Amino acid sequence: MTTVLTPASPLTAADRCDRCGAQAYVRVVLLSGGELLFCAHHGRKFEPELKKIAAEIQDETERLTSVPETAPDEER
Repeated sequence: MTTVLTPASPLTAADRCDRCGAQAYVRVVLLSGGELLFCAHHGRKFEPELKKIAAEIQDETERLTSVPETAPDEER
């Protein structure tokens, strides 16, 4: 059997952490085909164990500290 991973879509505000319900910034695609979503805190907390069972980890935590290009100068 061949497994094909398609590019994951960006996480949105509607994607919630499976552990606490906060906004998800980490998506884990499991080797078994399932998917888990985590906030930045829980993504970091469980990362060592998740790496053992993950086919792919999509980490968008950089969005927490990045400044949008459209932000006013006083917000940069």
